[in-house]
Amino acid sequence: MGRYILRRVLTAIPTLIAISMVIFGILALAPGDPLSDLALNPSVPPEVRQRIRKNLGLEDPIPVRYARWASSMFRLDFGYSFRTRAPVSDLLRDRIPTTLYISGAAFIVSLLIAIPIGVLSAVKQYSVFDNVATTLAFIGFSLPTFCTGLLMILLFTIKLGWLPSIYRTTIDTPGLAGVWEHIKQAIMPVMVLALFQAATFMRFVRASMLESIHQDYVRTARSKGLAERRVITAHALRNALIPVVTIVALSLPGIITGAVITEQIFRVPGMGSLLISSINNNDTPVVMAIAFIFSILVVFFNLVADVVYGVLDPRIKYG
Repeated sequence: MGRYILRRVLTAIPTLIAISMVIFGILALAPGDPLSDLALNPSVPPEVRQRIRKNLGLEDPIPVRYARWASSMFRLDFGYSFRTRAPVSDLLRDRIPTTLYISGAAFIVSLLIAIPIGVLSAVKQYSVFDNVATTLAFIGFSLPTFCTGLLMILLFTIKLGWLPSIYRTTIDTPGLAGVWEHIKQAIMPVMVLALFQAATFMRFVRASMLESIHQDYVRTARSKGLAERRVITAHALRNALIPVVTIVALSLPGIITGAVITEQIFRVPGMGSLLISSINNNDTPVVMAIAFIFSILVVFFNLVADVVYGVLDPRIKYG
């Protein structure tokens, strides 16, 4: 197992390098100028703008700029934002906790919804509950998050007035009332992400359970006189969750990256909104940092999924 992990890590290094080169090249060739606001300012002479561009390295060839960025990234130095002139690491440090809070809560809620519904749907195959659950799962999987988010805003904010549609980080209400305000404003963005992921996980749980409950070891457990609940939970579900764990691990980066659109809808000050605003402002250092972090998450959780699958299933051997 140790040698397998080492091989995967060594394979991931050139993969990440290739990904970073592609992303940097696309951003460098994209139209737009990160200093366009200075071009519209008549008080800034052209020679000053040219000097700023040279100091930022924007006049250098793309390979030189990439080599400079890669060497800084190797030292965990994300550089400075073209727009705010602030360190990119400080911008990320301010946004990452909010994104982890929303995405983490959505991940937990999606599992709490998907696993029991998927198990019951498989146990009661072709029943009314199974048909309703499967239909709702297909609807939830088909609807994009921006559509679900707008529908929730129309219903719970405009129509009923129960929940706020804008996420605020400046809530000063003390005590439990302040805690409830924080929870209430996170309900809709969390549920938008959770319902989409729950629909995906529920389909995998149901399919895996259907395959598991027809295996010989389940029939053997029933023939020994075990209660049906124990047969399902201790024998069928335990083995059915092995492939589901792999799918869940692979889906973790998607939950975080999927929050990009949701954060825009509810004005959540997370990494997603920072990424969109940086793209609009041609802020290459910030976009590169966020995109590269997302790439690392994808590669890392692919490795985690393979390792977890090998640990849970003794039939899998890594040489």
